[in-house]
Amino acid sequence: MGWRASESSPPIDKLVLHPNFCEILASKLGEIGMAVEELQSIIKRCQILEEQDFKEEDFGLFQLAGQRCIEEGHIDQLLEIIQNEKNKVIIKNMGWNLIGPVVRCLLCKDKEDAKRKVCFLIFDLLVKLCNPKELLLGLLELIEEPSGKQISQSILLLLQPLQTVIQKLHNKAYSIGLALSTLWNQLSLLPVPYSKEQIQMDDYGLCQCCKALIEFTKPFVEEVIDNKENSLENEKLKDELLKFCFKSLKCPLLTAQFLEQSEEGGNDPFRYFASEIIGFLSAIGHPFPKMIFNHGRKKRTWNYLEFEEEEDKQLADSMASLAYLVFVQGIRIDQLPMVLSPLYLLQFNMGHIEVFLQRTEESVISKGLELLENSLLRIEDSSLLYQYLEIKSFLTVPQRKKSLAMLQLYINKLDSQGKYTLFRCLLNTSNHSGVEAFIIQNIKNQIDVSLKRTHNNKWFTGPQLVSLLDLVLFLPEGAETDLLQNSDRIMASLNLLRYLVIKDNENDNQTGLWTELGNIENNFLKPLHIGLNMSKAHYEAEIKNSQEAQKSKDLCSITVGGEEIPNMPPEMQLKVLHSALFTFDLIESVLARVEELIEIKTKSTSEENIGIK
Repeated sequence: MGWRASESSPPIDKLVLHPNFCEILASKLGEIGMAVEELQSIIKRCQILEEQDFKEEDFGLFQLAGQRCIEEGHIDQLLEIIQNEKNKVIIKNMGWNLIGPVVRCLLCKDKEDAKRKVCFLIFDLLVKLCNPKELLLGLLELIEEPSGKQISQSILLLLQPLQTVIQKLHNKAYSIGLALSTLWNQLSLLPVPYSKEQIQMDDYGLCQCCKALIEFTKPFVEEVIDNKENSLENEKLKDELLKFCFKSLKCPLLTAQFLEQSEEGGNDPFRYFASEIIGFLSAIGHPFPKMIFNHGRKKRTWNYLEFEEEEDKQLADSMASLAYLVFVQGIRIDQLPMVLSPLYLLQFNMGHIEVFLQRTEESVISKGLELLENSLLRIEDSSLLYQYLEIKSFLTVPQRKKSLAMLQLYINKLDSQGKYTLFRCLLNTSNHSGVEAFIIQNIKNQIDVSLKRTHNNKWFTGPQLVSLLDLVLFLPEGAETDLLQNSDRIMASLNLLRYLVIKDNENDNQTGLWTELGNIENNFLKPLHIGLNMSKAHYEAEIKNSQEAQKSKDLCSITVGGEEIPNMPPEMQLKVLHSALFTFDLIESVLARVEELIEIKTKSTSEENIGIK
């Protein structure tokens, strides 16, 4: 019944208001809560409607009023409204709109504990009462919103409710796929901790999220195991879980570092995550031995899941990560068949190793080297047949890796023909003076082994060796070669030549050196003499210029090793220039000794031949 003025009431325009009427009204409305009144009004109007008659306007007003209740602190009243049985249908259809404001309230550290506790009660009720389809989308939107450190806070808060909501849905495979993809996309934005201290601190919460994600996924994996019907829906669920496992193997596990397998290893969050992911693969019907040995097929199809070209490329990273986890970290390695030969394991691992070494991250490259080392150590020295080098990755891997120690291990495992082939390949392609010097030293070692044997090794004596020496005993650009930049290679070549002159007599000529001596002098020794004279003259002139600049205290640029170094103090310039001259003197000294030995040997041989005649 509306308000009516009595006959004795003064006319409206004559009404005199209390001077503080507005303040009193505002105070009273504040106590009652305008937002609460608005929400109750909306609910009262909707209580008489059927579900299908709710209007879009009602949803918007409900969300706005509910959000204001939270913002203005009327959380207890909001809880009472949600708990009211009469409002059950309204909350089911409209309540999911409140999830965002409630979650933001829970994530806000400034809220009082008492209010946060009530917010948790509201959150639980909404998850229990609301339409699960709408709730799923609402929760996933909230997971996608944050950035930085808030990503993990949001995920850790919402994983359990998200799991509860998905369990209520019928089309579970699609919902799980959507949820896992959203979660992984957010987790992939978090930096991966590398050191032991970073892992323990877990500043961005990635380690906590990995553990929580396993608990989130377990019930769905168990559902696949328990379902014996192999229905289409169950197969789709398997495929969604398989995709998630592949993604997890790439991020964070491809770049993640693992703690030592000691007492602390048991608390390693990434080791736990990796072990569970590999366990999931087996549980859904894809044991890892079958998967990693399947690497190399151009098209991979599991059940109803077919990978497109780009996904297939990403899959290579996942499979490489899986191989590393099993063979290097030893995770679930007990599932591997023991009948596999070391050579077979090396052969298929080379593809995975190449994937690691194609990356730019130092942590990923080091994993490739670890996997290579692990594979090589299983093989006896000189037992790796040269035919294995016909596999593309066997030739390309040594060129990409940076560790000379690993290259040495690789060389040791090859048979003679394999060593010879690898040396030729690296000398033709490395373009790195230090690596080439390393290879030349290995050639010297193999020649030495060959000369000490009763039966000479044809690969490191005679015509085959002469062909290899053609790649070693020459200057790439003749006398114009930058001797400073190529000093490591040149010194190694001179030392090899000195060794050959000392060890191989001209009459024996086991190495073919003496037959090729004329070519070696024309292609290597004479151009080296000219190059040394030119280089020394250049650097002596640079020293003179630097000394003059030092007197005038000017800064000037110099050219060292083909590169201009600008604005260097004169005293520093002199040190660099004198260091270069010292290198040239050292090369010249060894060159002189080699030529002296050649002269002694040829003279001795001539005298012997005269004596024989």
